Amino acid sequence: METMDRILASQAFFADFPAEFVELLAGCARNQHFKAGEYLIREGDPADRFFLVRQGKVALEITAPARAPVIVTTLGEGEIVGVSWLIPPYRAEFDARAVEPVRAIGIDAKCLRGKCEADHHLGYEMMKRFLPVMVKRLHATRLQILDVYGQP
Repeated sequence: METMDRILASQAFFADFPAEFVELLAGCARNQHFKAGEYLIREGDPADRFFLVRQGKVALEITAPARAPVIVTTLGEGEIVGVSWLIPPYRAEFDARAVEPVRAIGIDAKCLRGKCEADHHLGYEMMKRFLPVMVKRLHATRLQILDVYGQP
């Protein structure tokens, strides 16, 4: 049986992550499953966890008044769902909905924030991995806004 630290270490997102940091991360992690249509995260809720998708697809959505939800991007295996855990006020910025059955590693954000605060090297490593994801999501959101509200 694979241990959580081995599962995490095998993920591309944590490539070259120091073994001691993988152990710390594993202490905050657990396997989770979501059915198609189930929400992993709801916009505005406390960002108390994030997920590493192991299998399945997750749609990141934004909702505008009197409009159907707009899918900003669809995430799959090896991708992170829920980057708001890292930046105060720790509130989810998107809905994250399973498009199909999803297997993921759920990380307790409060647990990990405490470990990052205690070990700033761990915090820096997490920032280096999460900031590019945040920039990518900002760009995807910008493109969707241009598509929905831009001129024909």
